[in-house]
Amino acid sequence: MDRILFKSYNVAERSQLSFVKREIHNLVRIDFGENRTGEIDIVVSELCSNLIKHAGSGEILYRLSKENNQPLFEIISIDNGPGMKDVVHSSKDGISSKNTLGQGLGAISRLSSFSQVYSTEGWGTIIYAGFRLAPLEKASPGRFIFRCLNVAKPGETVSGDGIEIRRLEDKVMVLAGDGLGHGPHAKEAVDKAIEVFNSSVSTDPAELIKELHAGVKKTRGLVATIAELDFSKKKWEVCGIGNIHTRLQQGLEYRNYICNNGIISLNIPGRIENAVWNMEKFQMLIFCSDGIKTRWDIARYSSILKYDPMILAAALYKDHARQNDDMTILIIKIL
Repeated sequence: MDRILFKSYNVAERSQLSFVKREIHNLVRIDFGENRTGEIDIVVSELCSNLIKHAGSGEILYRLSKENNQPLFEIISIDNGPGMKDVVHSSKDGISSKNTLGQGLGAISRLSSFSQVYSTEGWGTIIYAGFRLAPLEKASPGRFIFRCLNVAKPGETVSGDGIEIRRLEDKVMVLAGDGLGHGPHAKEAVDKAIEVFNSSVSTDPAELIKELHAGVKKTRGLVATIAELDFSKKKWEVCGIGNIHTRLQQGLEYRNYICNNGIISLNIPGRIENAVWNMEKFQMLIFCSDGIKTRWDIARYSSILKYDPMILAAALYKDHARQNDDMTILIIKIL
């Protein structure tokens, strides 16, 4: 579930714009058709142009995936530019700081199925937009949402990070894994772990870690954290081996989970136990692979908890991605 990588392009000069636009056009045209692809083309052009005009350079992340068996295209623009003092004012048509028509942010909002802009003066801007073929049918919001930002190490075409979510009647099981190293062999390890995870009948994180340890012996190994969300008991249970950074965030307060030492497939402690936390509304469980630095503080991102969790994932990626390994941030938010 949600294993589709975000592709990454750094945009630093106008000569790169046509390449990025062509790559995205070719990716989406079959699923979205001529008219909707044309609208995506306009938004991609606006996002890339804004990076050059307002920030000098920046990064475009994008992916095509499935949502309820329908195509979903997501694109994220990230820059370290001057930022905006008032996003609402800057989004109005005709407002421009660069003597242009000032219709870019408005066009992004009108043409996309959903979009959000997060910006802080002196820090930069994140724009997250998505495209569907048709509006989603109205339904109950469910009990949780999750967002995953997974970017391969620069130069790699696959990621050794992987996540999986299993929905049961009153429980949700979550696996966040990171194969040792990067590239195809790391991916092989995490893919095997996901296979074992999905085939197990257990819902106990510590027992699942032991099953993974036995089931991935023929791979190079991985580190992983498994969580159980029990909605009937309103409890989280978490158990992990290695350096998946795991944090339970409640507003601006948080608790870090301290993983057990070891490598799944090579050596794990003889006795491992679950950490148990009470579940409350609007909590977030955040997993970061070691491609993301661990010393981050949500308090520095003013009002970011009001936004879609993908904005938070992009902000952590922007400020804390190491760029020397696969980089994954998974956020699960209780509604």
